[in-house]
Amino acid sequence: MAVTVERIKLGSQGLEVSKQGLGCMGMSFGYGVPKPEPEMISLIHHAINSGVTFLDTSDIYGPHTNEVLLGKALKGVVREKVQIATKFGATYKDGKFELEVRGDPAYVRASCEASLKRLDIDCIDLYYVHRIDTRVPIEVTMGELKKLVEEGKIKYVGLSEASASTIRRANAVHPITAVQNEWSLWTRDVEEEIVPTCRELGIGIVPYSPLGRGFLSSGPKPLENLSENDFRKVGAYLHSWG
Repeated sequence: MAVTVERIKLGSQGLEVSKQGLGCMGMSFGYGVPKPEPEMISLIHHAINSGVTFLDTSDIYGPHTNEVLLGKALKGVVREKVQIATKFGATYKDGKFELEVRGDPAYVRASCEASLKRLDIDCIDLYYVHRIDTRVPIEVTMGELKKLVEEGKIKYVGLSEASASTIRRANAVHPITAVQNEWSLWTRDVEEEIVPTCRELGIGIVPYSPLGRGFLSSGPKPLENLSENDFRKVGAYLHSWG
């Protein structure tokens, strides 16, 4: 029986995506060792053929290798058939698994150019600020993203893990299409301020880790069964990566 995935408008700026998205992070990063590339490419193709065309990645997944994987998987796929979301701003500090955040204009532009090259595309459909750099006014970061939209390098702008006040300030510079936050049965804090703010401003909400990073999926998930390089075990998940 053919699978039909509904399509929805994400936000109020015109972006249309599949109602279910495919988060690609775990293919290359975070949840144990990277998965075999041929299998992951087959999985991506299966998702697209099933109507799941909203594909989510980030430059820090790997780092960089997940964008490269997605780029390989999209070879031969009609570009207009998929909607690609990627992110910038979260980096490794001194090469270690420690989060450092950057949102200065030069870094925004360099990150976008690098992601376009790794994904082997001309334009990113949805470009998220992965984490907010509190050292740089969000208006400054958004100013550079607005330029990238005007240059045709990205279509829509998103925020990840932003406060309600930051969302409002960012949206005043350039319309925000989507806000991405962890949202599941055990992570509900977005419901207090983030969800009402987004609904008021016409911003779409993209929940990540709806199954609690696997802990709410079927079967037991004792920490001792996770590999040593699984960030759910080493505690890095407390940074709310997504």
